[in-house]
Amino acid sequence: MKKIGIFLFSLVLITNSFAQAKQGHTNQNKFKQLKQELPTPNAERTASGAPGKAYTQQKVDYVMDIILDDDKTKITGSEIITYHNNSADDLSYLWVQLDQNMRAADSKTPDISPSSISKKMSIRRFKRNFPEERFDGGFNIMSVTNKDGSKLSYTLNQTMMRINLVKPLASGETFKFNIKWWYNINNHRTQGGRSGYEHFTENGNNNYVIAQFYPRLCVYDNVEGWQNDQFWGRSEFALEFGDFTVNITVPEDHMLGATGVLQNEKEVLSRKELKRLAKARQTFDSPVIIRTQEEAEKIEKARSKKTKTWKFVAKNVRDYAFATSRKFIWDAMAVDINGKTVMAYSLYSKEANPLYGDHSTKAVAQTLKTYSKYTFDYPYHKAISVDGQMGMEYPQICFNPGRPDLPNGGYSDRMKYRMIKVTIHEVGHNYFPMIVNSDERQWTWMDEGLNSYMEMLAELAYDPNFPITRGYPKNIIKYMGGDQSKIAPIMSKGDNVYSFGSNAYGKPATALWILRETIMGKELFDHAFRTYSQRWMFKHPSPADFFRTMEDASGVDLDWFWRGWFYTTDVTDIGIKGVKKYQTNSTDSSVEFIEDTSEGLGFTKKVENSKYHYEITYNKPGGLVMPIIIEFTYKDGTKERKTYPAQIWRYNDREVTKVFSSSKEVESMKIDPDLETADVDISNNSFPKEKSNKFEKFKKNIKG
Repeated sequence: MKKIGIFLFSLVLITNSFAQAKQGHTNQNKFKQLKQELPTPNAERTASGAPGKAYTQQKVDYVMDIILDDDKTKITGSEIITYHNNSADDLSYLWVQLDQNMRAADSKTPDISPSSISKKMSIRRFKRNFPEERFDGGFNIMSVTNKDGSKLSYTLNQTMMRINLVKPLASGETFKFNIKWWYNINNHRTQGGRSGYEHFTENGNNNYVIAQFYPRLCVYDNVEGWQNDQFWGRSEFALEFGDFTVNITVPEDHMLGATGVLQNEKEVLSRKELKRLAKARQTFDSPVIIRTQEEAEKIEKARSKKTKTWKFVAKNVRDYAFATSRKFIWDAMAVDINGKTVMAYSLYSKEANPLYGDHSTKAVAQTLKTYSKYTFDYPYHKAISVDGQMGMEYPQICFNPGRPDLPNGGYSDRMKYRMIKVTIHEVGHNYFPMIVNSDERQWTWMDEGLNSYMEMLAELAYDPNFPITRGYPKNIIKYMGGDQSKIAPIMSKGDNVYSFGSNAYGKPATALWILRETIMGKELFDHAFRTYSQRWMFKHPSPADFFRTMEDASGVDLDWFWRGWFYTTDVTDIGIKGVKKYQTNSTDSSVEFIEDTSEGLGFTKKVENSKYHYEITYNKPGGLVMPIIIEFTYKDGTKERKTYPAQIWRYNDREVTKVFSSSKEVESMKIDPDLETADVDISNNSFPKEKSNKFEKFKKNIKG
């Protein structure tokens, strides 16, 4: 019996070993299609990346009366909201965003991030990090009512409010309700924030840049259902398009800019200002000053206690914001967008002059021209840049940094380029996501990354020597090759990544730059990018819609690129592992390859009527598959470049051998000579291997 037991046990071992030997593996090929990662196409979102025949989206209209109390730095508002249920679903409740609640006294926002004590910090930073008394800037909801004034049930959940409907809102129906509220405005210079006021002690005036100031509906769609993620302060907003009628009451001597068409110009502007504005509407080469610095300085000293109301109507916008101050200088110029006149405006205090006067409105105009060229014609009537000393964007208006930084009142190139850069970026957000309306809360890169790429084109159009700091492949190497424990894939929620700027702005912008300049070429890329932009104007695209459209409109399979750059933290590192050199000696019956075993690349003797052949083995220590771009320098000093598509790695992800033949003898070889691929280690890019210059290395370490 023992012998039988041993035999059976041995048989089991043999069987298991055989089974293990037969086991395969999952498909880890870098060129595996993205089908598993992308949602299944349907009647709303097609396989081509275009909206389907059954595509729907909700619409929300707002009628608002807003009062800004300058003495108490407080906003009081009332709104009538009309919600249009265009979906095929019946809705049992509605979700409303209360973004200011991240500043409520009981907000959990300060509790989710680590904090530490520095042995030395500025007074301003100390007061901001360790306030004596916690500021209460959350919404105070005075009432939520039905259109007939009766009470409407609601539930508060931090920065979200659920409207509890008595009966489900059926598909195709509308629901109208009212909200009244007030909140204390934060000082964004001392307390931070994406809106608020800046206080000037000279005359006790405030510059207000006001946004997220009203309860606003969340997005409901077939991708997320209700997009009701909490607002923790970083990842931005998902919003529905609608029509706004907004009346804003401020001190009588304030100059105000806002989303929408001003309805009562003659009531709020002086005759002199109206005359200058009319001139600006006909001036396309340089800004016309509507309210001068001298006029603004007189007004800020007088400080009227009276009020006036500015009335605006905005059609088909996803959000609303405004800026107001008695300190504001105002200049304007017209911009020709394919025969349509669009106005570029700037509002700024004397503290921002002459920097804003010299560059702000011109930067707005250039942004509209460049973005319209590569996407679609700007559809709104104006775009405003405001001296808001932050970087935030809203439909038709944005708040930007930059003030003179030299003792004589002038400004350095560093400050100039920073101000222009942010202005272009924030004005550019009118396209992404204010019109191509992606979900910022989930996919920050879909607006910040795409916009950062487009920003590069506008910066170079503004100044061909513009010092671009984000988007070039060489600029992302330090981040991509850094500590992998602190790097997340681009396809990560912005709240949950360490290096937010590099992850959501820099790396996706670099990816698009590489696609355009190195992989697809300008013509194919530009057509595909324009197709995506125009397909999803005034709609809600998802990442899959972008990925699919870029491939659909270009005829280029890019699944390997999206997978590597967006779904992993792999890096580019391609090197030359080895080179064998041959000459040919041909006869009538055969060809003989003669290997050169001498050091370097040179042959000891020349074979008559021969070509030079180089068997080059490339290796890839990095995880990303990328094209191999190699430049050959010949003995006569001339150069030749060869590019192998990324698909060269499809059979072997570690190394590949290719033969390069030439009638001329090669002196040296170099991979990626123009730093196009974000290669994190160029020490293995040359053959013969370049000798490092110890002094240059020393200088680099000192700078680092």
